[in-house]
Amino acid sequence: MKRLFLLLLGCGVFAASVWGRDVVFAGYNLENYAPAAASGGDATGKPGKTEAAAAAVVQVVGEIGPDILGVCEMGPAPQFAEFRQRLDAAGLGYVDAEWVDAADPTRHLALVSRFPIVARQSVADAPYESGGVRMKVRRGFLDVTVEIAPGCRVRIVGAHLKSRLALPGAGNPDLERRQEAHLLRKHLDEILAADPAVPLLVYGDFNDTREQPAIREILGIRGSPQALTDLRLADAQGDRWTYYWKTDDVYSRIDFLFVNRALAPWVVAARSGVYRSPLWNVASDHRPVFATLHPPSTETLPASHQP
Repeated sequence: MKRLFLLLLGCGVFAASVWGRDVVFAGYNLENYAPAAASGGDATGKPGKTEAAAAAVVQVVGEIGPDILGVCEMGPAPQFAEFRQRLDAAGLGYVDAEWVDAADPTRHLALVSRFPIVARQSVADAPYESGGVRMKVRRGFLDVTVEIAPGCRVRIVGAHLKSRLALPGAGNPDLERRQEAHLLRKHLDEILAADPAVPLLVYGDFNDTREQPAIREILGIRGSPQALTDLRLADAQGDRWTYYWKTDDVYSRIDFLFVNRALAPWVVAARSGVYRSPLWNVASDHRPVFATLHPPSTETLPASHQP
């Protein structure tokens, strides 16, 4: 069974065309998908995407074959357009997209979809105060509603919280991340207060591990109607790590997929996981996470989630 799982991953057969009504979502931090020459002056010193790395990213995405792909660390608008062209050339068939232009001019949240985006609620300007200083959530929050089948919609929220890196002249990165997590939780609470039955998926690079305060706040109060569930994804060998920090030689799980109570029954656990590719370290310092969703028939959906 394990070998079959690996073969399925390598052939990219998780596409909806194979599994009928099943839909695959993948979340992926692309590691600074920006021009290599232009990003050398980045405050973090992180280099941009080389041709080899960009090609590897597209190959990894093609192997998974997600119907909806949410990404972190997408570059400015021209790089997003170039990325979409590469995906088109690979025959991946994405027809709609979202790109969030928030406070960070270099790294953006973005999403491509084989299904139409029927509502856009992304937040580009999310201010807060820290130590008397007015600040903004650096990458904002991506927020779209996608119609994944006639009469069936899912809401997707993406985030890329403040890294652990302390930059000269900047504030406390852990405190900033907590503030951003607090605003994200507030945004999710507003979504669920307006429609408690909405199928909700939250993806992103949260730059913290499972039991840290920022993640606990995003998950919400355990057992409450507004709580989210961590899918606790693993690869075919049982490894859960999603990020390799080269500086300290540390592997950790900081990329997550969270679902709410309404969406949890749709998740096909046996066809969800962390994608293990021989090209992962060429493509990015992160590994993609993915979930297969099997939506119920439209007859069982609340009227609010039908067109």
